Amino acid sequence: MSLTLRNTNGQNSTPTRYVTRDPFHMARELLSWDPFFGGRPATAFAPAFEVKETSEAFVVKADLPGVSEADLDIAVHNNVLSVSGSRAAEERKEGESYALYERQFGSFSRSFSLPDMADGERVEAKLENGVLTLTIAKKAEAKPRKIALKK
Repeated sequence: MSLTLRNTNGQNSTPTRYVTRDPFHMARELLSWDPFFGGRPATAFAPAFEVKETSEAFVVKADLPGVSEADLDIAVHNNVLSVSGSRAAEERKEGESYALYERQFGSFSRSFSLPDMADGERVEAKLENGVLTLTIAKKAEAKPRKIALKK
């Protein structure tokens, strides 16, 4: 987005152009500012998700480093898959000071509407090396099948 300012004081009014990144950037920055957290905007833990479809199932992957199985909740209700959990911050000890602190902590929750061909009763979940993999099988009638010709 670019903003244009025109000088109209009787002289040749050539526009001056100011470029901004995002018109709502300042509002987001002000609303997320936390004076008790070192004066920088607080950010929530928001893991990245990936959803793909194969011929046999739907596969959902999420990057969850530092999240233990005990802090993870996975549920399917009314054809909606919900994944929620939390990652606890490390305890800060008195006398420690950080030169840089960018890691994110807190709780998260994501929900995905499953298509009609997904079988919510057959969901497999695996947490390995900080990556959650959910495999939601397709219903039998939704899978492609080969039909033989009669002779």
